[in-house]
Amino acid sequence: MITKVKITGKIEVVTGMHIGGSSAFSAIGAVDAPVIKDVRSGLPMIPGSSLKGKMRALLAKKYNSAVVEPDYDAPCLTELFGSARKGKVRCSRVLFSDMVMSNWEGLKKQGLTSSTEIKFENSIKRTTAVANPRQIERVIRGAEFPLELIYEVDAEEKMKADFEILRDGFLLLEYDYLGGSGSRGYGKIRFDELDLEVVIGEISDNVLDECRRLLSEV
Repeated sequence: MITKVKITGKIEVVTGMHIGGSSAFSAIGAVDAPVIKDVRSGLPMIPGSSLKGKMRALLAKKYNSAVVEPDYDAPCLTELFGSARKGKVRCSRVLFSDMVMSNWEGLKKQGLTSSTEIKFENSIKRTTAVANPRQIERVIRGAEFPLELIYEVDAEEKMKADFEILRDGFLLLEYDYLGGSGSRGYGKIRFDELDLEVVIGEISDNVLDECRRLLSEV
C-alpha cells in the first residue's frame, strides 16, 4: 500500500534573497537581474527545484567522499533525491513544491509598498578602476514562503534515516544561503514550524514521533 507523508512549515527570508527570473527584453535603465515571480499574483516565488538543488548540493558535501555529479552521489542521497544514472535510475522519494510569498498582506499593513527591493551594486575593475554599476532585485527581509514537501514511504525502517538526512539539509541551508550572491550577504533563510502528517496510508506512531523529533532539531 502506498503511504505519503506531508512535511510543512515556512521559510523566512532573513536577508534580501535573489533567485533570478528572466531579464529578456529589459528596457534601458531597467533592473539588470529581476527575481522570479508568480505570473498570477506577481509575488516573489521560490521554485521547488531551487530548494531541492541547493539542499542536495550541501548534503553532497557532507555525505560524499569526493566531488561527483549528482547521479553518482552517495547511495543514501540517490535513494532519497533520485538518480538518472543509466542502469540505476531511481525516482525521488521526496517531492518539493514551488512556494509563493504568503505574508505580503501583513507586510503591507506595516507600511511596506513592495515585496521586493532594488539593490544598487558597483564592481570596480582593479586594473583600470572602471566601474560596472548594476541593479539587482531582491525579495525583502521578512518575506515568508509556505514550505510543503511530500515524502513517499518506501519502508518504515528507511524513514528515520531519510529524515535524519532531511534534518541535516535544513540545518546546513540555514547556515548557508538560498539563491545567488550568498558570499555578499544575500539569501540567508530560516525554517520554522516544521511538522509532518500522514496524508495517505498509515505509519506507526513511534516512527512519526521520531521523525517529528528530528524536524524539531532544526
